[in-house]
Amino acid sequence: MTHTYVFNGDADGLCALQQLRLAGGPPGRLVTGVKRDIALVERVTPEAGSSCTVLDVSLDVNRAAVLALLAAGTHVRYFDHHFAGDIPTDAGLEPHIDLAPNVCTSILVDRYLEGRCRSWAAVGAFGDSLTDEGRALAAQAGLSSDDAEILRAVGTAINYNGYGESLTDLHVPPADLAEEMLRHPDPLEFAARSQVYHRVAEGYRTDMALAADVRPARQSSGAVLFVLPDAPWARRVSGTLANDLAKAHAGEAVALLSPKTSGGYLVSVRVPRDARVSAEAFCRKFPTGGGRKTAAGINHLPAEALNEFGSAFENEFKAVTA
Repeated sequence: MTHTYVFNGDADGLCALQQLRLAGGPPGRLVTGVKRDIALVERVTPEAGSSCTVLDVSLDVNRAAVLALLAAGTHVRYFDHHFAGDIPTDAGLEPHIDLAPNVCTSILVDRYLEGRCRSWAAVGAFGDSLTDEGRALAAQAGLSSDDAEILRAVGTAINYNGYGESLTDLHVPPADLAEEMLRHPDPLEFAARSQVYHRVAEGYRTDMALAADVRPARQSSGAVLFVLPDAPWARRVSGTLANDLAKAHAGEAVALLSPKTSGGYLVSVRVPRDARVSAEAFCRKFPTGGGRKTAAGINHLPAEALNEFGSAFENEFKAVTA
C-alpha cells in the first residue's frame, strides 16, 4: 500500500509531519511547496487501497481532489485548522479539523499522538505565532524557559523559510528540510548541529535586518498597511514580518503586501484575536484569499486593485478595532 504525505511548507506543516513520522508513521512520498502553495492534494494520484495524510492546508481549497481520492478508495487522514467548509461524510475520511484561534496543525497532531513528540509540537506552535501555546507545550515537555526560547527561534526560522513566490526564493526546499529534520528527533539537537538549519537561521537574520527599515504606506486608527520592495528577501520575510508587525501594532489589523515578479501583490493580513471580523473572512472577499481567524492572505492582488484593497482594509478594521 502506498502512502503520501501532503503538507504545507511552513513550520506548522513541517512540524506536524515530523511528529507523525517520528511516532512511527509509514514511509511515503512527500508533496509540498512554498507556504502559499496550498492546492496540493490534486498532486496525489487516486488509487484504491492507498492512503494519504494531509497536513495544514485548507480542506475547502482541496475539496475536489479529496473527493476524487475518496471515490477511488484512498484513505485520507486530514489535520488542519484553516477554513474547511462542509466536511465530507465518508468512511474513508478521518478528519482532525479545529478552527479555534489558539490551535495549529502541530497542536492537533500533538493531541492525536498524546504528546509523544511534544517538543516538535512546540516548535510548530512558535512558528505559527502561537507564542503562549508554544511555551506551554515546551513546559509540558519538561523543557526550561531557555530551551523554549531555542525552540521559538527554530520555529520562527523554519517558518520564514517557507515564504517566497517560488521554491527558488527559498533557502531550502521544504521537502529537503523535512528530510533534514527527520534526522534529528530532538529539536534542540537539530538547532545545535544541523548545518541546514544554520543556513536557514543565518538567512533569516540577514533578511530581517533588511526589513527593519520598512515603514507604513497607509495608517489609520486600527489598520496599518505596509508595502515591501520587489526583492527576493522581501518575499521571504513576508510571513514572519507580518507576525512581528502584528505584535508591534497590538490591537490593530496589519496588512503586508509583497510585489510578485509576475505583477500584482502577495498579501498577508494579521488581526487581533478579539476582532469581530476575522482575517480569513476579510481575505475571502478577494479572489485567491483565505486563511484562518487571526492570520490570512491573498495569493494574488492585481496592482490596479491596490487602492481598493487599502480602502477596504481600513474601512473594515477601523470599525472593528476603533
